[in-house]
Amino acid sequence: MSDNVLRTSDGEPIDLDAVDYHEIARSGDADVLEAFLQAGIDPDRRDETGHTLLMIAAYADQEPTTTLLLKRGADPDGPDGQGNTPLMAMAFKGYVERARQLLDAGAQPNRKGPGGATALHYAARFGQLDMAALLVARGADTEATDDEGRTPADLARENGHSFLAGRLS
Repeated sequence: MSDNVLRTSDGEPIDLDAVDYHEIARSGDADVLEAFLQAGIDPDRRDETGHTLLMIAAYADQEPTTTLLLKRGADPDGPDGQGNTPLMAMAFKGYVERARQLLDAGAQPNRKGPGGATALHYAARFGQLDMAALLVARGADTEATDDEGRTPADLARENGHSFLAGRLS
């Protein structure tokens, strides 16, 4: 932490080690989060499970805090404790605009996470057609295989998303 001291509106000092920064990111309160970033907290700060502030903000579909964290240098590919990236989380959730933000900030669409899955594997597994289209348009490899040798089309087919499987084949 820096030597900056933040104070409440009553003038009381704030214990920076006692603040739940991830809840602030989740809630979308960019002004409050910015004050803490200016006080020296790491934009790539992780919680006990390894989730970064950016992953939490994006997973909560919070544009203001996602934008702020990316502007302040948060790693768009910073994995959680299991190896999932924020883009993989967006692919699962189907948050196309947050995924676009991450891609614009340099997130890699072909990065592999747990089990060798890419963001496109997640989009295919959960039937996220618009997300899959965005990822393919941004260079996602439709032939990438996970650790079991399955392509995104295979996962789409296995999970009952035949239209998406056809688009990925």
